[in-house]
Amino acid sequence: SFLFQATIYLAAGVVMVPIAKKLGLGSVLGYLLAGIIIGPALLGLIGKEGEDIMHFAEFGVVMMLFIIGLELEPLLLWKLRKPIIGLGGLQVLITSLIITGIALAFGLNWKIALALGMILSISSTPMVLQTLKEKGLMKSSAGQSAFSVLLFQDIAVIPMLAHFPLLASCITTTTDAHAGETWVSGLPGWMQTIVMLGSVAVIVLAGRYVVRPILRIVAAAGLREIFTATALLLVTGIAVLMIQV
Repeated sequence: SFLFQATIYLAAGVVMVPIAKKLGLGSVLGYLLAGIIIGPALLGLIGKEGEDIMHFAEFGVVMMLFIIGLELEPLLLWKLRKPIIGLGGLQVLITSLIITGIALAFGLNWKIALALGMILSISSTPMVLQTLKEKGLMKSSAGQSAFSVLLFQDIAVIPMLAHFPLLASCITTTTDAHAGETWVSGLPGWMQTIVMLGSVAVIVLAGRYVVRPILRIVAAAGLREIFTATALLLVTGIAVLMIQV
């Protein structure tokens, strides 16, 4: 039942997170260890029912990224422009090349190897930022450098995803059954790339010239919950659009 699942998840978090904090590992690793322990690999307390919880977890990650976006200051981004491009670019490039080389050494096709290299060069921004905040490193030089790398990774995801359709011509996946659900499933790879980049451009332009007037109108109503709902609508709407392309 849902109540049993909720009890298992809450109990695992309540037990493991304080233990991880006590050991100096941080809350993020505590949550990961809790998930491993209750998962099918160990205790098996969560089986296929966990797939339903994943939808809530994914929405939680989207919301966390939205909150992180609200905390970003344009002046800080401009101040960090050199380390963002330099340090972040080097990290993504070097990591991608190393992993691609390893994959090629194992005999994988170069397109598959390159896709793996790009995928594994990206870190989890919410997890890393949470760890930096807990350890009080966000204001340090190391924390700022890590933050710069994370920002570049988030930006680099867009061209990476746009190039995946071009690499997919020789890659057979098991997700073909779901491909018909998207707007671009019947298009050739190069057209999918154009549609994805065009969608990002539309979002940027809409955010600059459409969203602000809408938010002003909503704010004029003086209802805080409607303004919050509008912000959530923007988050989920953009997520749905990206899923469709």
